[in-house]
Amino acid sequence: MSRQTPEPGPERAGIPDPRREALIASLRQRFAIAEGRDDAQAKQALFKEAVYLNLPPELWQGPPR
Repeated sequence: MSRQTPEPGPERAGIPDPRREALIASLRQRFAIAEGRDDAQAKQALFKEAVYLNLPPELWQGPPR
């Protein structure tokens, strides 16, 4: 049985992925709002969402890059 290597995704090939960038921007915006409200539940929900989307916190926490 031969195993084929999947094609690299756009982010791996150095090509911007607009969907991924939009998800990161959304997480970043909602995290800033949750921080401003000191809303621990909202931040926890964002972490869970980010894990599901496979987006590490350093991508969406803090100021935009």
